[in-house]
Amino acid sequence: MHTDVQCYNCGAPGLSIFYEVDNIPVHSCLLLPTREAAMAYPKRDLRLGFCPACGFIQNSVFDPGVHEYSSRYEETQGFSPRFNQFARALAGRLIERYDLRGKDILEIGCGKGEFLVLLCEIGGNRGIGIDPAYIEERTKSEAASRITFVQDFYSAQYSHLGADFICCRHTLEHIQPTRPFVQMVREAIGNRANTIVFFEVPDVSRVLKEQAFWDIYYEHCSYFSLGSLARLFRSCGFEILDLAKDFDDQYLLIEARPGGGSGGHRFASEDDLEELAQDVKRFERYCSNKLTEWKSELKQIREQGRRAVIWGSGSKAVAYLTSLGIGGEIEYVVDINPYKHGMYLAGTGHKIVPPEYLKDYRPDVVIVMNPIYREEIRSDLQRMNVKADLIAV
Repeated sequence: MHTDVQCYNCGAPGLSIFYEVDNIPVHSCLLLPTREAAMAYPKRDLRLGFCPACGFIQNSVFDPGVHEYSSRYEETQGFSPRFNQFARALAGRLIERYDLRGKDILEIGCGKGEFLVLLCEIGGNRGIGIDPAYIEERTKSEAASRITFVQDFYSAQYSHLGADFICCRHTLEHIQPTRPFVQMVREAIGNRANTIVFFEVPDVSRVLKEQAFWDIYYEHCSYFSLGSLARLFRSCGFEILDLAKDFDDQYLLIEARPGGGSGGHRFASEDDLEELAQDVKRFERYCSNKLTEWKSELKQIREQGRRAVIWGSGSKAVAYLTSLGIGGEIEYVVDINPYKHGMYLAGTGHKIVPPEYLKDYRPDVVIVMNPIYREEIRSDLQRMNVKADLIAV
């Protein structure tokens, strides 16, 4: 189905709607204290539209007015050794590549501040982090005295904040007007030609190829491929320095600086429009099969009298459960983040428990919401002497 909705990335009309989900929670990382509050949490519909002009994908019925990004929003992955290994390596690489030592760093959408702290610790840098979900008492670092955190959304009112390095990780996918946002960042830089910009977002190409419906949720209104990300930054006056995938090809990384009309080196991976269009068609054709397969798998587990839990209580779990319409088939969701324990998933009402809970619960099956954490989870289960089959989405 084609609509007259304009692409938020390039402004072209005629988006093709290829995936629809009704009545899903508008947040999936908020901490909700009771099952009743979780079940009653506001819901909206999702309609993914593909732009054939630039390859961008967006929720065409997104309503930004329903969101609440605050200290109740618990997005951090910083309790995972595997994720911390990735973040530290990334910070070290960026510091070496751009000689970020004794420099000024600005992070837009810094979350709880872990990555900004890393950049300031390793490189002896000074930092400013902006995010409404920041919590002051969570920052414990020798670099804290060199970092200022602002509990707010980044906007033009902060354009005076000059920096040698601007980073924005896993924030742009939450923003509906993507092009005005990136243009705002470019305008804030002005004529400071040596300022480096680094953005990191999820890769929609993987989601499409794997029919990974669990990676599509309301907070994410904007979905990028390498090509659509590069086209956005070029159109906003940036020269692209590097364009890559990382974290088991789940994340897209773009490094750029203010540039002229050429937009810098052209990467072969940018030429992805035809492949994206084919991936969208395959997703539209086969995603229902993926949903049916998972429903059948869970039904079989239940009929065999086996207990299943989900490991990982983030957005993937909420999307997985709500897309499948899962209720009592799964009783608990496990998470290593202590701030989530005893809380409930928005929209589904599943209780979040610590790994140690499994010592008594003794599940037969553990469904891993991100395969990159499989070995980390397997190690935790072995440590607790919990014998269960691991199934990764």
